[in-house]
Amino acid sequence: MGELARVDLGEIPYVEAVEQMGIWVRRRQEGLIADRLALLTHPPVITYSARTPRLELPLQTGIPLVEVDRGGQATYHGPGQLIGYLVVDLRERGPGDIVRWLEEGLVSALDSLDLQAVRRDTPPKAQSLVGVWTPEHRKVASIGMRIRGGVTSHGFALNIAPDLTAFSTFTACGLPEVAMTSLAEMAAALDRPVPTEEAVRDAVAAALGAA
Repeated sequence: MGELARVDLGEIPYVEAVEQMGIWVRRRQEGLIADRLALLTHPPVITYSARTPRLELPLQTGIPLVEVDRGGQATYHGPGQLIGYLVVDLRERGPGDIVRWLEEGLVSALDSLDLQAVRRDTPPKAQSLVGVWTPEHRKVASIGMRIRGGVTSHGFALNIAPDLTAFSTFTACGLPEVAMTSLAEMAAALDRPVPTEEAVRDAVAAALGAA
């Protein structure tokens, strides 16, 4: 993979971030910018794709609902979560599974923070298990991407220390029995301090080769 530029941003409303990402995608398609990894956070929002069954969405919640044009099912974004958006030209990157590459990169990032995580293969005809999980199969990172004109957009949401109760208001990732967790819970189980957001950003950027 070629140059991957790291772009650090603060808290940005989801809709605003998607609009900005669309501009980056067009610029990348035109060869005006390099591949980039944007790291940011969002105010509380539940996003879902057109394929998400309405029964999986919350009936009542104070959290805004936004339909999106990425893969994956419904998920939550909010404070205490690190969002990573990848704008990558796959035509230049060459053959390879970008989602698996991202999963393995996040697993490597957590390993560098002394937190064990795994990726999981999805059984035939089963709901997707894309993402990053603890060895006990609690989900710590969700992944949903889109490819348009050979360029990726969207990316991952990594739970550092968010309010996990938000996930109980809907069916997260199309998996009714999914147990969401966070780096805070993983660290507490090991009687360790929670990694700072800055440390997590640096670990993720390093694992994905972004500078």
